[in-house]
Amino acid sequence: MKFATVGTGWITSAFIDAAQHSGKLSLHSVYSRSKEKAEQLASKYHVSSIFTDLDKMAKSEEFRVVYIASPNSLHFEQVLAFLKNKKHVICEKPIFSNIVEFEFAYKVAEENGVYLFEAMRNIHYPNALLLKKNINALGQIRSAMFQYIQYSSRYDAFLAGQEPNVFSRNFSGGALVDLGVYPLSLAVFLFGKPIDSHYYPVLLRNGVDGAGTLVLKYNDFNITILCSKISHSYIQSEIHGEKGSIVIDSVSEINHTEFHDHHTKTTSVLSTSQLEQNMAYEIDSFVEIIERNDLQAYASLKQLSADVLSITETSRRQNDIVFKSEQK
Repeated sequence: MKFATVGTGWITSAFIDAAQHSGKLSLHSVYSRSKEKAEQLASKYHVSSIFTDLDKMAKSEEFRVVYIASPNSLHFEQVLAFLKNKKHVICEKPIFSNIVEFEFAYKVAEENGVYLFEAMRNIHYPNALLLKKNINALGQIRSAMFQYIQYSSRYDAFLAGQEPNVFSRNFSGGALVDLGVYPLSLAVFLFGKPIDSHYYPVLLRNGVDGAGTLVLKYNDFNITILCSKISHSYIQSEIHGEKGSIVIDSVSEINHTEFHDHHTKTTSVLSTSQLEQNMAYEIDSFVEIIERNDLQAYASLKQLSADVLSITETSRRQNDIVFKSEQK
């Protein structure tokens, strides 16, 4: 199945590499507002079709799927352009800024007989599935702590007075929507949508959250999520039950997980080896849904994305973090 890309950052190259490894998608075209950047990416992957006009690209009949990895604030309009031209869309997380955009876009997808996916890769890993399969070994769950704390390569520029996209409300940036969605998505994948949530951000000079603590409330336990783009952490994530605890090396990669039995004092490895090109797993999932017209699997992914987005939007509203795209 032929696909095209929007965006020329490292994540786009990672997706193309994963697609090549998967074998389910074949790169046909690339887009960038910069002709030079489009040509560089096309040359790297030996394709000749480049676009600098998004509307013209959307109308092309040479590919069926598009992968979008542009700044967050551009997702909505770009996604709509392709959906209306009957292209299946894989949009990098966070898929949209708010639920209004989400519901409208999914309606457009349905009206045009195409699929819309959020590229939230960690919930598609084999180790995420193994984690979910073994969760009952914990017994009654009492707490969990998930973290994604990583000093951003763009933060020094922010400190120098610039405003990179990931630290800008103009581009729907911030720690929660950029990094926090990884632990949040894993929590919702494992335990469902919480009954309540509250976000405690560390706001920077321009009102964007550079870091924050998100508390998810479930019936019998709470999950604490730590996210930051302005510092770095060396701790792992954990789920705590009455029978044992599970340790997760990284919520974004999930390469290694262990179960620690409280009673026997033994430790067992739950994880298996995964592909270095780990975006291949989500590609396999998306293509299988398209080819099999698997509406049940599609509905599950759509609901998870909706649950996560509703929590991030609520978290922002609690703290008056408003994106430019919402100031209309």
